Amino acid sequence: MLIEGLNLMAVGMTTVFGFLALLVTVLQVAARVFEHYGDRWPDPVTVPEPSNSAIRSSGRAEIAVALAAIAAHHRRQG
Repeated sequence: MLIEGLNLMAVGMTTVFGFLALLVTVLQVAARVFEHYGDRWPDPVTVPEPSNSAIRSSGRAEIAVALAAIAAHHRRQG
């Protein structure tokens, strides 16, 4: 029974090690392929346009809410 357990453990660990080695190899090959042919498909460059609400709001309301929450928390703590 102990021999069968050790055999099963060896087969399982060998399978996992083989899969991980194969995974690393495939990822390295893919990285080399993308390094070599990556310039054929350039990433599109997009410039986000600011929305009207972002222009109007400078973040002061959010800061005031955060400071009020901190003050309320400190009052409850004593």
